[in-house]
Amino acid sequence: MTDQKHNLSFDDWDEVNFPRPEENDFDRVVERAVSRRGFLCSVLAFGSGAAVMGTGLLKGTTALAEAHAMKNRFPFTPIDIATDHEVHVPEGYTSKVLVSWGDPLFSDAEGYDVNAGGGAVEGSDRVFGENTDGMELFSFEGHEIIAVNSEYVNRDENLPAEQEGTPANADDVLKLQNLQGVTVMEVAPGDDGYSVVVDSPFNRRIHHNTPMTIAGPAAGHDLMKTEADPTGTESLGTMNNCGSGRTPWGTYLTCEENFNGYFGSTDADAPRPDGYDRYGIGADGWGYDYHKHDARFDYSKNPNEPHRVGWIVEIDPTDPESTPVKHTGLGRFKHENAACAVAPDGRVVVYMGDDERGEYMYKFVSNGTWAPGASTEGLLDDGTLYAAKFNDDGTGEWLALTPESTGMASLAEVLIFARMGASAVGATTMDRPEWIAVNPHAIEAYCCLTNNKNRGVKANAGGDETPVNGPNPRETNNFGQIVRWRPSEDDHAADTFEWDLYVMAGNPEVYPNNEYGGSDNVTPGNMFNSPDGMAFDSNGLLWIQTDGDYSNEGEFEGHGNNQMLVGDPVTGEIARFLTGPNGSEVTGVCWSADRRTMFVGIQHPGGSWPTGEGLPRSSVIQVTRDDGALIG
Repeated sequence: MTDQKHNLSFDDWDEVNFPRPEENDFDRVVERAVSRRGFLCSVLAFGSGAAVMGTGLLKGTTALAEAHAMKNRFPFTPIDIATDHEVHVPEGYTSKVLVSWGDPLFSDAEGYDVNAGGGAVEGSDRVFGENTDGMELFSFEGHEIIAVNSEYVNRDENLPAEQEGTPANADDVLKLQNLQGVTVMEVAPGDDGYSVVVDSPFNRRIHHNTPMTIAGPAAGHDLMKTEADPTGTESLGTMNNCGSGRTPWGTYLTCEENFNGYFGSTDADAPRPDGYDRYGIGADGWGYDYHKHDARFDYSKNPNEPHRVGWIVEIDPTDPESTPVKHTGLGRFKHENAACAVAPDGRVVVYMGDDERGEYMYKFVSNGTWAPGASTEGLLDDGTLYAAKFNDDGTGEWLALTPESTGMASLAEVLIFARMGASAVGATTMDRPEWIAVNPHAIEAYCCLTNNKNRGVKANAGGDETPVNGPNPRETNNFGQIVRWRPSEDDHAADTFEWDLYVMAGNPEVYPNNEYGGSDNVTPGNMFNSPDGMAFDSNGLLWIQTDGDYSNEGEFEGHGNNQMLVGDPVTGEIARFLTGPNGSEVTGVCWSADRRTMFVGIQHPGGSWPTGEGLPRSSVIQVTRDDGALIG
């Protein structure tokens, strides 16, 4: 593989190595798209109380006028786009860095060398990890603890310059492994805002070599067994940790996404087991070269090891001695995040997206019930995994993934190969389902469908067609949208739901007369592309973070750098609150216990942010109101 391929994004790397068919059944695409404009009218709706069918979002509608007449709930003046290497927030707000890649969590850890790019392998598991992503804050006995993901590493910046980002030995690999995973850290307020409590007993790094327990129906299955773990119940490490979630009982859920790029083979002719193509596992890997120096990642020697990642991992941030648990009941795919809800009867529901073009949206419903203080044993292991089917009439259903419905041999295999199961039952192919958020003030949930340049052009990795469909109504969709659904009978465990589109991102300046201009709540003053991260605050406002094209050119002119916006689910209004440094993704958001500080992740910034000198460093920032009022 060439270096050029190694520099591709995860999605594009997958397509280069595992090419999809060039065309779909365009007759079907055309048939669905004949009355596209009229169809959009019926599925785009303002407001949590809007009927799914009939309340259109076309320009000049009564719904739009009524929405604008409602009281604005945003306590700030929206900001303009930015294209520089700074963070911008509204007037009356202040941002500052909380912690950056390489900052020590313990006083014996070597600090970050801004000129050399990281430090030695020794102590690399005792500093804040790189490329921050999903995070949650937990309050425990007067302590505030943040658990935050480090999705991946920039190899060029962590290895000697002459190696051009390629590990030369096992120590290089170990250093890269240590800088990824999850950081658990205590934070505390002071006269100048929050800071990390160095040497806190809660501080902990969970990385690619941390011991894990494997639980649920796939634990102990033959496909999960390796020479190092003949029981198939114990593994090492969690990797490519993207989005996050929190359980009702106060533990952290970290989500393994693009795990496939860490694996390769020292034997190019080694057979590739069933399922490797669908999950994008190839001989060369994404450039980490783990397989050349750590046999665990060499599938010619350990063909089952890739089956042991791609899960959701539960971590207790309040107990540094606890062992993280991989819950196989939640299915194996490229997890973005995990959004939990509790059904009226106490069953636990976990919504999840599979972040790849043309893959699926899932939910898990436990068999057992939860109550405060009761045992949580088995709640994320014993239940049913479903995949979503969206109908064009604004209705939908959850299709159970079982051996009977999928034709697969066992429940363990259904979960290990959840993508194939979703294909088998005819779930709806989606435009990269990423973060899902559950509204705390209404029985509804939202999913960011980030973008999909292949919609109506190529099949997904399993050969499933990706025609224009209800929640994914645009071919070659470079802008993305957010779908919303309301479960039947106000029960998140229900098998059916109604849905609409909360917003279609776009560019109304470049495309003033068609759907690529976006929905009516997208204007020249708030336009954006590629909604990715998402979370509700305590007031029921929806914070939306983007990870898209920041060129500010062509069809993205006027979009500027990636940003964080806030949306009102009641009125449909959306306003820009924050812009990140050029080159960065804005990802991960949580709040302090008193809701007066918002923590936001800035991943892979460009320039030399945040210090203005040396290498750029992914960081978590804190944002406060100058008047000390609540921020979420």
